[in-house]
Amino acid sequence: MTRPLYIFDLDETLINGDCAMIWNEFLVNKGIVTTPDFLEEDKRLMALYSRGLMDMEDYLTFAMFPLRNIPTPQVEILVEECVKQHILPLLFPEAKVLINQLKTENVDMIVISASVSFLVKIVAKHIGIEHAIGIDLKEKEGCYTKHILGVPSYREGKVSRLTEWLNGEDKTYSDLHFYTDSINDLPLCLYVDHTYLVNPCDQLAVYSEKRNWPMLTWGSQ
Repeated sequence: MTRPLYIFDLDETLINGDCAMIWNEFLVNKGIVTTPDFLEEDKRLMALYSRGLMDMEDYLTFAMFPLRNIPTPQVEILVEECVKQHILPLLFPEAKVLINQLKTENVDMIVISASVSFLVKIVAKHIGIEHAIGIDLKEKEGCYTKHILGVPSYREGKVSRLTEWLNGEDKTYSDLHFYTDSINDLPLCLYVDHTYLVNPCDQLAVYSEKRNWPMLTWGSQ
């Protein structure tokens, strides 16, 4: 009996946007961030990410600074508000259909993202995906820090984190299906059995013909 696992990148794959950027804009609008050039710096760093050039430690030093004194339960309340109001409406219709179909067929799914886990897990919960992996952060005195706990789920780290998760599961999966848009996910694209490119960046799109990976256009209607 075959038992597939469907693996999804989150930002620009399942949702038409980047949840970390949406979250940072939310923090500015809430008055939690008051630094004048915060969003401009966020855009600069994410432009590096899109080209596969971002240093994750540099990004987290920047992005986690506003939360350094906010207790984790309060952060989670804010995340719930942000996700419900600003992220869930951006779920691609095609993603919603696929998730519902896989749930009907009792197919296991997991989100694996280079965004921080306190965002990724709440988004995954609300879109109906039980399992989620993001970048875990160390805590100090009840608050999140900028320091990464374990292996970050970024680039080759996604393969490591997924392998670790698979080794901890009681189930054995016959084949792995992965959906992504980003060149940062090339290591995982090469690791799985089936790769699907969702509105891929130019760098990743060139692999479609080389590897015979289907290219999907979501959100065009």
